[in-house]
Amino acid sequence: FIELTESGGGSVQAGGSLNLTCAASGYIVSSCMGWFRQAPGKEREGVAAISYDSEHAYYDDSVEGRFVITRDNSKNILYLQMNGLKPEDTAVYTCALGVFSWCRAPAASDFRAWGQGTQVTVSS
Repeated sequence: FIELTESGGGSVQAGGSLNLTCAASGYIVSSCMGWFRQAPGKEREGVAAISYDSEHAYYDDSVEGRFVITRDNSKNILYLQMNGLKPEDTAVYTCALGVFSWCRAPAASDFRAWGQGTQVTVSS
């Protein structure tokens, strides 16, 4: 059983940046990893995913070109660098451990363990 713990959330103005971190209590080296977010009153949506070897990354159209997902398997850590933040990026961001080593556009059904989430608030 792997526990995931997110950090790095906060409040920023539009155009600002944040770097989210997800620390895993066990090895993530063989798994796809992903970030999801959920805004109040909205369904959870996939933001980005990265394959076990970092060879492939997938982004939702809404964050493409602004967010970058990376991982450090030696430290069992997943990152999400968020630049050019917009008010519509406001949500609770959660990291997730994939069922498979490969990834596709992040879908909740492909992930088997979830963190508690970290709040990101972007003001205009």
